[in-house]
Amino acid sequence: MDFKLELPKHKNILVGVDDSADAQLAFLNAVSHALEDDSLLHIVTVLESDSLNVFQFLDKEALENKRLEVEKRLQDYQAQAVHAGVKEVHIVLAEGEPGETIVKDVIPDVKPDLVVVGAAAKTGLGKFMGSQAGYIAKNAPVSVLVVR
Repeated sequence: MDFKLELPKHKNILVGVDDSADAQLAFLNAVSHALEDDSLLHIVTVLESDSLNVFQFLDKEALENKRLEVEKRLQDYQAQAVHAGVKEVHIVLAEGEPGETIVKDVIPDVKPDLVVVGAAAKTGLGKFMGSQAGYIAKNAPVSVLVVR
């Protein structure tokens, strides 16, 4: 009896990024999966307003500058994925609590069939995954790959 195990192909992958080493590994894994499956890739970062001090939060210019900085990083990730050969790459800049925002807002919008996140997080603005990865894995309605 022949038994052939074949993994399902993903059509729409969502990867969460920040500047942590684990998030960068998650990005590389997501790009690899997107190339192998010829799938769409969405790259998301969540800007946490609680990572800003009260003066930055109340200063519209400072907040906008922070958004532009984060969006620039997303565009850099997008360029890397395109350079690697991923045919279609979209970026998503969300705001809020990372795990909850990804599960409740980003996933319903993007409709991925795979979410890839790093296990550990960078502190400060980039504080993204860590325990958030567990939250996403537990609450996401799709498969989640946690990378370490």
